[in-house]
Amino acid sequence: MIALVDYDAGNTRSVLNALKRLGVEATLTSDAEVLLSADRVLFPGVGHARSAMDTLQAQGLEAPLRDIKAPFLGICLGMQLMCAYTEEGHTTGLGIVPTKVVRFEEDASRPVPHMGWNHFESIRPRSPLFKGISLEDNVYFVHSYYAEVDDATDVVSHYGVEFAAAIRHDNYFGVQFHPEKSGDVGLKILQNFLDLH
Repeated sequence: MIALVDYDAGNTRSVLNALKRLGVEATLTSDAEVLLSADRVLFPGVGHARSAMDTLQAQGLEAPLRDIKAPFLGICLGMQLMCAYTEEGHTTGLGIVPTKVVRFEEDASRPVPHMGWNHFESIRPRSPLFKGISLEDNVYFVHSYYAEVDDATDVVSHYGVEFAAAIRHDNYFGVQFHPEKSGDVGLKILQNFLDLH
Protein backbone atom coordinates (compact mmCIF):
# COMPACT_ATOMS: atom_id res chain seq x y z
CA MET A 1 0.00 0.00 0.00
CA ILE A 2 1.22 3.47 -0.96
CA ALA A 3 0.35 6.21 1.56
CA LEU A 4 0.42 10.00 1.29
CA VAL A 5 0.68 12.01 4.49
CA ASP A 6 -2.45 14.16 4.90
CA TYR A 7 -1.58 17.26 6.95
CA ASP A 8 -3.43 20.03 5.09
CA ALA A 9 -0.29 21.14 3.27
CA GLY A 10 -1.44 21.14 -0.32
CA ASN A 11 -0.48 19.50 -3.63
CA THR A 12 -1.66 16.01 -2.62
CA ARG A 13 -4.11 15.89 -5.54
CA SER A 14 -1.41 16.43 -8.17
CA VAL A 15 0.79 13.76 -6.54
CA LEU A 16 -2.12 11.30 -6.45
CA ASN A 17 -2.79 12.04 -10.14
CA ALA A 18 0.88 11.49 -11.06
CA LEU A 19 0.83 8.13 -9.27
CA LYS A 20 -2.35 7.20 -11.16
CA ARG A 21 -0.52 7.89 -14.42
CA LEU A 22 1.97 5.25 -13.23
CA GLY A 23 -0.88 2.83 -12.54
CA VAL A 24 -0.70 3.22 -8.76
CA GLU A 25 -3.55 3.99 -6.37
CA ALA A 26 -2.46 5.67 -3.14
CA THR A 27 -4.18 6.31 0.18
CA LEU A 28 -4.30 9.83 1.64
CA THR A 29 -4.13 9.46 5.43
CA SER A 30 -3.18 11.09 8.73
CA ASP A 31 -3.45 7.76 10.59
CA ALA A 32 -0.06 6.95 12.12
CA GLU A 33 -0.69 3.19 12.09
CA VAL A 34 -1.53 3.26 8.38
CA LEU A 35 1.62 5.26 7.63
CA LEU A 36 3.82 2.95 9.71
CA SER A 37 2.47 -0.14 7.94
CA ALA A 38 2.59 1.26 4.37
CA ASP A 39 4.94 -0.14 1.71
CA ARG A 40 5.83 3.40 0.57
CA VAL A 41 5.16 6.79 2.16
CA LEU A 42 5.08 10.10 0.29
CA PHE A 43 5.22 13.38 2.21
CA PRO A 44 4.28 16.15 -0.22
CA GLY A 45 3.83 19.74 0.83
CA VAL A 46 3.41 23.37 -0.08
CA GLY A 47 2.82 26.21 2.34
CA HIS A 48 4.43 27.55 5.51
CA ALA A 49 6.81 25.41 7.55
CA ARG A 50 5.65 26.56 11.00
CA SER A 51 1.95 25.93 10.38
CA ALA A 52 2.76 22.58 8.73
CA MET A 53 4.80 21.43 11.74
CA ASP A 54 2.05 22.65 14.08
CA THR A 55 -0.43 20.49 12.18
CA LEU A 56 1.84 17.43 12.27
CA GLN A 57 2.28 17.86 16.02
CA ALA A 58 -1.46 18.29 16.58
CA GLN A 59 -2.09 15.10 14.59
CA GLY A 60 0.48 13.19 16.62
CA LEU A 61 2.53 12.46 13.48
CA GLU A 62 5.89 13.98 14.39
CA ALA A 63 7.33 10.87 16.09
CA PRO A 64 5.72 8.29 13.74
CA LEU A 65 7.16 10.03 10.67
CA ARG A 66 10.64 9.57 12.15
CA ASP A 67 9.93 5.85 12.65
CA ILE A 68 8.94 4.89 9.09
CA LYS A 69 10.86 1.80 7.93
CA ALA A 70 9.56 1.73 4.33
CA PRO A 71 10.93 3.99 1.57
CA PHE A 72 9.85 7.56 2.34
CA LEU A 73 9.80 10.52 -0.07
CA GLY A 74 9.47 14.14 1.04
CA ILE A 75 8.50 16.59 -1.72
CA CYS A 76 9.19 20.37 -1.61
CA LEU A 77 8.02 21.53 1.86
CA GLY A 78 7.94 17.86 2.84
CA MET A 79 11.68 17.63 2.13
CA GLN A 80 12.38 20.83 4.09
CA LEU A 81 10.45 19.49 7.09
CA MET A 82 12.69 16.41 7.07
CA CYS A 83 15.56 18.74 8.00
CA ALA A 84 16.63 19.85 11.47
CA TYR A 85 15.67 23.51 11.17
CA THR A 86 14.23 26.01 8.71
CA GLU A 87 14.45 29.78 8.83
CA GLU A 88 10.82 29.91 7.69
CA GLY A 89 9.03 30.73 10.93
CA HIS A 90 12.20 29.72 12.82
CA THR A 91 10.87 26.18 12.78
CA THR A 92 12.39 23.01 14.20
CA GLY A 93 11.82 20.21 11.69
CA LEU A 94 11.65 16.44 12.03
CA GLY A 95 15.44 16.18 12.23
CA ILE A 96 15.68 13.14 9.95
CA VAL A 97 18.72 14.87 8.44
CA PRO A 98 20.79 17.51 10.30
CA THR A 99 20.50 19.93 7.39
CA LYS A 100 19.53 23.60 7.81
CA VAL A 101 17.02 25.31 5.49
CA VAL A 102 17.61 28.99 4.69
CA ARG A 103 16.01 31.68 2.53
CA PHE A 104 17.29 32.66 -0.90
CA GLU A 105 18.72 36.17 -1.05
CA GLU A 106 16.80 38.18 -3.61
CA ASP A 107 18.34 40.43 -6.22
CA ALA A 108 17.30 41.96 -9.54
CA SER A 109 18.45 38.97 -11.57
CA ARG A 110 17.06 36.29 -9.23
CA PRO A 111 13.54 36.86 -7.96
CA VAL A 112 12.33 34.85 -4.98
CA PRO A 113 10.68 32.38 -5.04
CA HIS A 114 12.84 30.31 -7.37
CA MET A 115 10.07 29.26 -9.73
CA GLY A 116 10.25 27.31 -12.96
CA TRP A 117 12.40 24.72 -14.70
CA ASN A 118 15.97 24.09 -13.63
CA HIS A 119 18.55 21.35 -14.13
CA PHE A 120 20.97 19.51 -11.85
CA GLU A 121 24.60 20.52 -11.28
CA SER A 122 25.59 17.14 -9.88
CA ILE A 123 24.06 13.80 -8.94
CA ARG A 124 25.71 11.57 -6.36
CA PRO A 125 26.77 8.25 -7.97
CA ARG A 126 24.47 5.29 -7.35
CA SER A 127 21.60 7.46 -6.16
CA PRO A 128 18.68 5.05 -6.70
CA LEU A 129 16.07 7.79 -7.05
CA PHE A 130 17.95 9.25 -10.04
CA LYS A 131 18.65 6.10 -12.00
CA GLY A 132 18.36 7.01 -15.69
CA ILE A 133 18.31 10.76 -14.95
CA SER A 134 21.00 13.05 -16.41
CA LEU A 135 22.33 16.53 -15.71
CA GLU A 136 20.58 17.73 -18.86
CA ASP A 137 17.15 16.83 -17.47
CA ASN A 138 14.99 19.66 -16.13
CA VAL A 139 12.55 19.57 -13.23
CA TYR A 140 10.07 22.10 -11.87
CA PHE A 141 10.81 24.13 -8.72
CA VAL A 142 8.73 26.55 -6.62
CA HIS A 143 10.47 27.55 -3.36
CA SER A 144 11.77 30.53 -1.42
CA TYR A 145 13.84 28.46 1.02
CA TYR A 146 16.47 25.84 0.30
CA ALA A 147 18.34 23.09 2.10
CA GLU A 148 22.06 23.76 2.37
CA VAL A 149 24.43 21.33 0.65
CA ASP A 150 25.90 18.86 3.14
CA ASP A 151 26.61 15.13 3.56
CA ALA A 152 22.89 14.33 3.17
CA THR A 153 22.77 15.93 -0.30
CA ASP A 154 22.21 13.53 -3.21
CA VAL A 155 21.65 16.12 -5.96
CA VAL A 156 22.79 19.74 -6.27
CA SER A 157 21.13 22.52 -8.28
CA HIS A 158 22.03 26.20 -8.58
CA TYR A 159 20.03 29.40 -8.22
CA GLY A 160 22.47 32.11 -7.24
CA VAL A 161 23.89 29.62 -4.77
CA GLU A 162 24.21 25.86 -4.78
CA PHE A 163 21.39 24.14 -2.96
CA ALA A 164 20.26 20.59 -2.23
CA ALA A 165 17.78 19.53 -4.90
CA ALA A 166 17.57 16.08 -3.29
CA ILE A 167 18.60 14.59 0.04
CA ARG A 168 18.86 11.07 1.42
CA HIS A 169 19.34 9.27 4.73
CA ASP A 170 18.81 5.51 4.94
CA ASN A 171 15.24 4.86 3.68
CA TYR A 172 14.38 8.58 3.70
CA PHE A 173 14.56 10.54 0.44
CA GLY A 174 13.64 14.14 -0.25
CA VAL A 175 13.33 16.27 -3.39
CA GLN A 176 13.01 20.06 -3.42
CA PHE A 177 11.39 20.09 -6.86
CA HIS A 178 7.93 18.82 -7.78
CA PRO A 179 8.24 15.47 -9.60
CA GLU A 180 4.47 15.45 -10.12
CA LYS A 181 4.83 18.67 -12.18
CA SER A 182 8.05 17.70 -13.96
CA GLY A 183 6.71 15.74 -16.92
CA ASP A 184 8.31 12.46 -17.96
CA VAL A 185 11.46 13.15 -15.90
CA GLY A 186 9.38 13.55 -12.74
CA LEU A 187 7.38 10.41 -13.49
CA LYS A 188 10.65 8.50 -13.95
CA ILE A 189 11.85 9.68 -10.53
CA LEU A 190 8.53 8.68 -8.94
CA GLN A 191 8.77 5.27 -10.64
CA ASN A 192 12.31 4.87 -9.29
CA PHE A 193 10.94 5.57 -5.83
CA LEU A 194 8.18 2.99 -6.27
CA ASP A 195 10.79 0.47 -7.44
CA LEU A 196 13.00 0.88 -4.35
CA HIS A 197 13.60 -2.29 -2.32
